Amino acid sequence: MIFGAILAGGVGSRMNIADMPKQFLMLGSKPIIIHTVEKFLMCPRLDKIYIGVHPDWMLHMQDLIEKYGLDAGKLVCVPGGNDRNSTIFNIINSIKERYGDDEDNIVVTHDSVRPFVTNLIIEENIDAAIKYGACDTVIAATDTIVTSENGSTITSIPNRKFMYQGQTPQSFRVNLLFDMYNDLTDAEKAVLTDACKICVVRDYPVHLVKGEVSNLKITTVADYKIAMALEGGVRVD
Repeated sequence: MIFGAILAGGVGSRMNIADMPKQFLMLGSKPIIIHTVEKFLMCPRLDKIYIGVHPDWMLHMQDLIEKYGLDAGKLVCVPGGNDRNSTIFNIINSIKERYGDDEDNIVVTHDSVRPFVTNLIIEENIDAAIKYGACDTVIAATDTIVTSENGSTITSIPNRKFMYQGQTPQSFRVNLLFDMYNDLTDAEKAVLTDACKICVVRDYPVHLVKGEVSNLKITTVADYKIAMALEGGVRVD
């Protein structure tokens, strides 16, 4: 089976423009997360779509599903964890409890605040996860990348043609990701930035899927303004 996993466990502390997590802010006529869920519902290859939601906002998410007439039979809400990966593994544990350990099970993980993901990106993630076991959506870096180990001076300037900006979805064979994560030490788990790093730490190759510049993550107020412009909504000052 093929599962969507929309990650909405955060509280959006970097936005500071409303008394709610950023995924529930309005984008045009509906909340950001509803746009995202609708994009996943449009993909017929997804058998179930899990939404990992902060425990304090579970009822609100369920109310939104009803309010906007989404296919509740295809959606499953589970409590999010303390961080990104713990939310993913809450979803994976729920999948395993309900559907077992089929080696062919695929999970397509995606940020709830990337509402402009395309069906093509989702489809190509599914294909890559089936073929390679793990994939990451990326776009080529267009700006020069500099590294600084002390935060004040440049340490190195990598060759830009080898640099990419990571997006989501990130997609995996469920058992592959589960087994590799549980094989990590506590120290290795502590430095994880996203699910793909689980594979990188264990030297498992992660296939690249081409993303889109428009597949932006709404993290800051500036991102929100851009998203409103893309959606054709009102200006946010």
